[in-house]
Amino acid sequence: MAIGPIDILVNNAGWDVFRPFVETSPSDWQKTISINLTGALNMHHAVLPGMVERQCGRIVNISSDAARVGSSGEAVYAACKAGLIGFSKTIAREHARHNINVNVVCPGIVNTRLYADYKKGARNPDKLDDAFRRAIPLGRLGEPADLPGAICFLASDDAAYITGQVISVSGGLTMAG
Repeated sequence: MAIGPIDILVNNAGWDVFRPFVETSPSDWQKTISINLTGALNMHHAVLPGMVERQCGRIVNISSDAARVGSSGEAVYAACKAGLIGFSKTIAREHARHNINVNVVCPGIVNTRLYADYKKGARNPDKLDDAFRRAIPLGRLGEPADLPGAICFLASDDAAYITGQVISVSGGLTMAG
């Protein structure tokens, strides 16, 4: 089966094991790295040559605010997602001359299955939800529906002059100047 050219790539893979780093193992690290970093590298390697040949493309990598500010129990995950930010900025610099824009969206706390798994490790999951709601200026956890707007914008022609940028979608939790 042949497919046409790929003009937009959105890397949105994510997985984690929520434990303090000293309680993790090299096999945990390898799985986390394979899914959160190596998978994105493989996709770039497969898609970028065609974008370069056509002199156009948009790439949006989904990282995490854990990469920007750290997150207890997510050391290797945060490291992978921080690596994805650095990789994205480098690819953005290397391929701006090819009219390829590369940007990053960093979700904050989003009410997903990954977050539900994270809460299982909490002593009091309801108290954790309440604490996050109080800490988030918009007063609620993110929902998966909060992310497509930023992603679609960065993949659109409206963002043609934006590259190498990192946008937090966190309800204001990780505001930084």
